[in-house]
Amino acid sequence: MEFGAQRRTEDPDGTGPAAPVAPPSLDALMPPQVAAKAGDLGVSKAGMSALRTLALAVLAGAFIGLGAMFATTVTAGSADVLPFGVAKLIAGIAFSLGLILVVVAGAELFTGNNLIVMAWAERRIPMRRVLRNWVLVYAGNLVGAVATVLLIYASKQYEFGDGAVGVNALAVAQTKTSLGFGQAVALGIMCNALVCLAIWLTYAARSVTDKVLAILFPITAFVAAGFEHSVANMYFLPMGLLVHDDGSSAFWQASGASPSDYPDITWTHALVDNLLPVTIGNIIGGSVMVGLVYWLIYVRTDH
Repeated sequence: MEFGAQRRTEDPDGTGPAAPVAPPSLDALMPPQVAAKAGDLGVSKAGMSALRTLALAVLAGAFIGLGAMFATTVTAGSADVLPFGVAKLIAGIAFSLGLILVVVAGAELFTGNNLIVMAWAERRIPMRRVLRNWVLVYAGNLVGAVATVLLIYASKQYEFGDGAVGVNALAVAQTKTSLGFGQAVALGIMCNALVCLAIWLTYAARSVTDKVLAILFPITAFVAAGFEHSVANMYFLPMGLLVHDDGSSAFWQASGASPSDYPDITWTHALVDNLLPVTIGNIIGGSVMVGLVYWLIYVRTDH
């Protein structure tokens, strides 16, 4: 059969020719269809069992951690070689691996699940279901990301390149822990607006290739711009803390760095000055700026 040709079904009564059946459309879904799909997915995600939700969330945390590790590695040693913007662009492309794995392989990511508010706004699920999903997924993402950190740290991958990978991990953590609270909220808002737009675009996709391309540009943009992603920081911050507290003099001698060069890398700065405000910003950026805005445009107007 030629591509695009109509298939014909058997005539159940045997009284006439078989009716033609149109082939599946390869066109992307239109925005109103995407909005309807987002609502359906929100209901499905909110109704999953706790065990399945947690398991998929752990996978997502690990996947995002792998993207963060990839970005840290490919930009190690680039500060004195590449312009700032070029290095950030490379980091963004590499980090896109994390969301590609989440979307294509299947996993539950807290930042993307902020779009569940569309199902709540349609009154198809109660707020307690939304919050239940967010809490379970956030906890699972944390477990998956930290487990990835521990495995990467145990492998001593941060010592590669004469310690360049570890120094880059420290530089990333230092930048994140030195942010002001309000600044971190704003950076979190912008980040998850782009992440949820990436997820929104994948809902329109018909193929794996479509999904990868839909993810690539928004995710690269948020990383290149220096915006803050709570789940990514569940990898970046613990990794920086572990390397910072490394008792091996071999790493510090090889890298030429010192713990005193990174004074803001502490648990207090990591949790209170970064992860908390970034999470707040992510919720606002994903739920309000994307989820509720598209609900208002494509769903609310139908009533």
